[in-house]
Amino acid sequence: MARLITLSNAVTGLRLVSVPFFFLALVGRDWPIACALFWLAVGTDFVDGRIARARGESTSFGGLLDHASDALFVTTGLGALALGGRVPAILPALVAIAFVQYVLDSRSLAGEPLRASALGRWNGVLYFVPLGIVVTREAAVLAAPSDGVVAGLAWALVVSTALSIADRGLTLLRLHRRGGPARSDRRDSSRS
Repeated sequence: MARLITLSNAVTGLRLVSVPFFFLALVGRDWPIACALFWLAVGTDFVDGRIARARGESTSFGGLLDHASDALFVTTGLGALALGGRVPAILPALVAIAFVQYVLDSRSLAGEPLRASALGRWNGVLYFVPLGIVVTREAAVLAAPSDGVVAGLAWALVVSTALSIADRGLTLLRLHRRGGPARSDRRDSSRS
């Protein structure tokens, strides 16, 4: 149990705890609070893995906690933007499906490290972008980038997420048909 309570996991926990407050700030259009919580999430995501590696705290659990916090943060945030008509409603649903598939494919629930595809890794980063654009623009009272740009990026993420889900599913299907292991040769991404 002591291995679960680490500085890096506590930093990740800040992001996880901020999720409902971020959602409420977005839905309530409290842009300064939403912007502060967004940049807190980005900051904690930037440092938690570095802290884990520097302190020897990298674990499969820490990797799962990090990715689950990211997925919950962006899915909830994108859901709030979808409620406001700024992104397509299918995007947060696809993000949730992609994350569940990622966890199950990686067998992280059995304690194995998470493994990401290149497309999945880029998607994971880019899911933050529409959120960052909206909250930063609104908090700073800027006119650009427009909601049209945000919607265009969101639709591109719908396509890339669907492709990532299909790619991961086809890879697993091919491996299963060959009778090979259910693991692919994708790199370990615990604490990326």
